[in-house]
Amino acid sequence: MCIRDRYMGILNIMVKYSREPAVPTKAAKARGDDMRIHYKNTYEVAAAIRGMQLEKAEKYLRDVIDHKQCVPFRKHSTTARTAQAHPFHVTQGRWPKKPCEHLLDLLENVRSNADAKGLDLRKTYITHIQVNKARKGRRRGFKAHGRIKDWCASNCHVELFVTEKAENVKKAEEEKAKHFSKKQLARMKLRVGKPAKKTDANTAVPGK
Repeated sequence: MCIRDRYMGILNIMVKYSREPAVPTKAAKARGDDMRIHYKNTYEVAAAIRGMQLEKAEKYLRDVIDHKQCVPFRKHSTTARTAQAHPFHVTQGRWPKKPCEHLLDLLENVRSNADAKGLDLRKTYITHIQVNKARKGRRRGFKAHGRIKDWCASNCHVELFVTEKAENVKKAEEEKAKHFSKKQLARMKLRVGKPAKKTDANTAVPGK
């Protein structure tokens, strides 16, 4: 195997997604690897915008940067309480600026990809977004008496794709099969097999 083939194989591994959209022609993808943002904060921001419409998610992230809305912290919730978290039915929330700015860049990227595919941006929703831990950025911190400690950064990978939702078409109403009990079936049989009433002699038709 030549060096070029080996390099292309590495590239193919790097751009692999954890899952694929159900209809690839109606979806657009974007990904960021080894992003210099905290994993825990980015995880909570991604959970907040998952399932949102694309334009609504961009507006929400801008509001978080401006401190108009907060990001609810559900999993990594070792933070202070705020009243802005009440609409999300939690008490703890934050305003992580750097993860919001990086995710806004990713949303801009996926918007361009969706526009290039001819998708309707008003109907595109974030159907998948995932945050994975990346390799820690290792640095050194110098202390007294010649000691050295590690100074790590919790980087992360982010992948997402948006999908254009189809219009809901009402299913045609089908006639439901009627179910009868044993009593009802027995009565119906009696009605069908019931003998005709005998006509009286006075009411008989003449000539017959």
